[in-house]
Amino acid sequence: MDVTRAGHSAKERAYRHTKAAILDGSLPGGDLISEGQVAEVLAMSRTPVREAFLRLEAEGLLRLFPKRGALVVPVSPAEVEAVLEARELVEGHAVAKLCAAGEAERAAVVARLRDVLAEQRDAFAAGNEQAFAEGDRSFHTVLVESAGNPILSELYASLRDRQLRMNLGSLLGHGPGRAEEILGQHEAILAALGPDRTTEAHGRLAEHLEATRTAVLGR
Repeated sequence: MDVTRAGHSAKERAYRHTKAAILDGSLPGGDLISEGQVAEVLAMSRTPVREAFLRLEAEGLLRLFPKRGALVVPVSPAEVEAVLEARELVEGHAVAKLCAAGEAERAAVVARLRDVLAEQRDAFAAGNEQAFAEGDRSFHTVLVESAGNPILSELYASLRDRQLRMNLGSLLGHGPGRAEEILGQHEAILAALGPDRTTEAHGRLAEHLEATRTAVLGR
């Protein structure tokens, strides 16, 4: 076996394993983890884990402390505000374009949004929180991509990791009521997507994002 390739594979595996645990909440913000812990779970040496930790630190997900371990960086209130502000600008633009679009084009997007919403309802019924959070992200991604602006779509995609952590955090500890609220707000956004209803659609979107802010920040 190529030693260089094996080393790269181990580093990538350590990176993917640790990042997935941070994003799905298995390693919550504020937790202190060690290279040894991850190395033991993955049955590898500490060297590739150390390299993976450095990469995650560069992404802002870990903060390294020599001889002590790595702190999982919590999602800060400032980050939540910044992400939601960016979302409101990008999604608000998409909503305006969709309301002004032709009937056939708008109907196709609405049909896709309804499919995603149905999948999200199924995830809720099955108690699959991970799939529910992914469905929430998919709903808004379809909305953003409907604007047909690749630069805005790329910007929205760059928020993926932050949004995944925020979405899970907005559901954990809030019970089924929060999930039902999200489903209802998605339905309200859908219902407002029509000609000459841009103001109403913007309002529904703003209400949804404000509810997310309240759920994540507790205010």
